[in-house]
Amino acid sequence: MDGTRVSAESLAWCCPVCRGPLDLDFAPTPASLKSLAGRVNSLWRYAECLPLPAPPVSLGEGRTPLVPLKDGVSAKLDFLMPTLSFKDRGAVLLAGLALRLGPRQVVADSSGNAGTAVAAYCARAQLPCTVYVPEGTSAKKLEQIGAHGARLEVVGGDREAAALAAREAADEEGTFYASHVFNPYFLHGTKTYVHEVWEDLGGRLPEVLVLPVGNGTLLLGAALAVAELHAAGLIDRRPALYAVQAAAVAPLAHAWDEGADDLVGVTPAAPTFAEGIAIPRPPRARQILRAVRESGGTFLTVTEDRIRHAQSDLASQGLYVESTGVACWAAVRDGVLGSRTAVVPLCGAGAKTGLAGA
Repeated sequence: MDGTRVSAESLAWCCPVCRGPLDLDFAPTPASLKSLAGRVNSLWRYAECLPLPAPPVSLGEGRTPLVPLKDGVSAKLDFLMPTLSFKDRGAVLLAGLALRLGPRQVVADSSGNAGTAVAAYCARAQLPCTVYVPEGTSAKKLEQIGAHGARLEVVGGDREAAALAAREAADEEGTFYASHVFNPYFLHGTKTYVHEVWEDLGGRLPEVLVLPVGNGTLLLGAALAVAELHAAGLIDRRPALYAVQAAAVAPLAHAWDEGADDLVGVTPAAPTFAEGIAIPRPPRARQILRAVRESGGTFLTVTEDRIRHAQSDLASQGLYVESTGVACWAAVRDGVLGSRTAVVPLCGAGAKTGLAGA
């Protein structure tokens, strides 16, 4: 992120100077809406916008349904992915890259969903994988990671402690760090979320994209896709990005309220139903704040009660979504967007965590 260049063929996982996340020098031109007809029914239909050719590890990820909720807000059902979360969008790119580089081992860190996705795609690619998770991770998510054959390392402490343990392992020779935060290939996978919304809406985007933010990988991917579509003349205006955090762990929302360009006075994470976005120090904080600001968007926070009620509300509509995955609906279901059209992602299946507070 400081201008230092790293070879795409190396196993380097961070900037060797600042130890910050990497970005990818890649500015593709998306295909027109008409030319997408008849293509493969997965995220690989957007081949021009992906930094890797379609890999042999694909599980048919992508092309999840878009369904209306109410008052101009629709939901994209990304919990209907192969491992039941949106993280498959980026994990398939990481597995494809790892397969090309041929490491001795793959390591990842996660509060559950990213680790599950990486474990599944590494299993598909027949790559040995170790996933570092914090204590307190949902038992169902641990079961899913283990079922894919990954070795589990449960780290004492919070999500950040698991990340630090994985990064230490990532420095070992021959190791590919399948980081959904540090590796930019992951963001180029998550951006397909917006390419699909654009296609499903007939070549347009809603006025607002509402996105959950912990490490910000879905929001940053969305910003990439919006920029690509706009630069190609395929949309005439950019939607506002509304970033949602749990009130219990909202370092970016706090920085936003302070008018800051980076984190301000970060405090330790508090317990929250939205465990998947409980990130007190996101490494891409500056990028996230800049992306929201440049889009004309804002930050919203949701209390634990609002998360719990939103999960029950969606379940009553036939959509059983995990507690982290309902955060965006919790933020906008009471009409905060007014008459503006919007899309919210439902990111993970309810079977992964059960009902909030149950």
